Amino acid sequence: MDTDPFWTLIAECRRQGLRGDKRDAWLRDALTRLPPDGIVHFQACLEHVTDQAFSWNLWAAADRVFGGWCSDDTFCYFQRWMIGLGRPVFESVVHDPDALAYAPEVLRLSGLPRAAWGEDWPEWESLSYLAPEAFETVTGATDDGDSFHAATTVLLDSDRPYRLRPTAPSGSRWSVLDEPEAARRLPRLSVMFPLPEGTG
Repeated sequence: MDTDPFWTLIAECRRQGLRGDKRDAWLRDALTRLPPDGIVHFQACLEHVTDQAFSWNLWAAADRVFGGWCSDDTFCYFQRWMIGLGRPVFESVVHDPDALAYAPEVLRLSGLPRAAWGEDWPEWESLSYLAPEAFETVTGATDDGDSFHAATTVLLDSDRPYRLRPTAPSGSRWSVLDEPEAARRLPRLSVMFPLPEGTG
């Protein structure tokens, strides 16, 4: 799947320097300027790229950032937040989760108590909904997203006729509560995000 247009739009969104609802509004508006198949392609790329970040090592990195816990949904939103960091960071982190420590956004979080993260909280749940909303605006579809999701599935299936979406993270599960193991696998993140007292 050609993800270049997807990453170009993410980079343009990132250059706006917006956060929260303003970032969502900018990206949603940009998507409404695409033809319907372009919006579908964006969503298919989002799902395709997210699959690349579906690993136990990355889940452990998210666990560490969040202080030793990260639910299924939280990890999903964390993956989309990583996409928002841009292609170079995302691809580097997929290869080596501890490289997340070099991202300016992560460096900023590490210097603050979690209670002070506010709009910088490392998740982007709404990224999942922007393309369906833009598609509905452009096409006037009123079927609760059924036609959009069907078109997205067809595009994904045509790109990987012999490969299903992963149902479980790749690699082996391990716990960041095991400090020696965390120090070995995530040396930078383990220092930047010490576990809260009493965790483990």
